[in-house]
Amino acid sequence: MRTTPFPEWQPLEQAVPRDLFHAEVAFWAKRIGVTPREIRIRPMKRKWGSCSSHGRLTFNADLLRQPAEFRREVIVHELLHLKVPNHGKLFKVLFRAYLESTSES
Repeated sequence: MRTTPFPEWQPLEQAVPRDLFHAEVAFWAKRIGVTPREIRIRPMKRKWGSCSSHGRLTFNADLLRQPAEFRREVIVHELLHLKVPNHGKLFKVLFRAYLESTSES
């Protein structure tokens, strides 16, 4: 008889369903003032997320099993690319400002 290993236990706040993840992205998109054309969740080997020049965001499916704080950083990072397409000074300042605003609220 072949046994199937049980999935590793994770705290509820760290494993989120896709619709909740989409809600997190929508919340941040509104807060940042951007509108992604499409949001995809799929397995990715080398990245946590990406943003196309056409406004499509793709997130690594493994992100659904990461801590909420890390998910937030990846979501904000990719959404900011809809405003600032590079990682220059403006991008870094806005990224820090959005993340710091959540720690104060």
